[in-house]
Amino acid sequence: MVVDTDTELTDDEIDRIFHALADATRRDIVRRTLVGEASVSRLAESYDMSFAAVQKHVAVLEGAGLVTKHPQGRERLVRGNPDTIARAQRLLDDLELLWRSRVERLDALLAEDPS
Repeated sequence: MVVDTDTELTDDEIDRIFHALADATRRDIVRRTLVGEASVSRLAESYDMSFAAVQKHVAVLEGAGLVTKHPQGRERLVRGNPDTIARAQRLLDDLELLWRSRVERLDALLAEDPS
């Protein structure tokens, strides 16, 4: 990918984002933290897994820029990052436009009179 502006993602960033979103638990954590920030402890209560496993999921999401984590007292609060979601959405929109333009060109070629 091109990396000449802040709105575009590098290949490494894209890989991290889609790797992070490939897991259902991590997608759910992103959804929950976009609605409102939550402590890692509170998030862990929602899943049938250990606190450490939820911490690892949050670390993957944080590494991809999909959430941010900050201390508040003894807790670590997690907040979804809508900017990264928007950047990924723009990437997907660009790929959709590319795909649609290729299909339209193919349709035009198939519609041409062969004679």
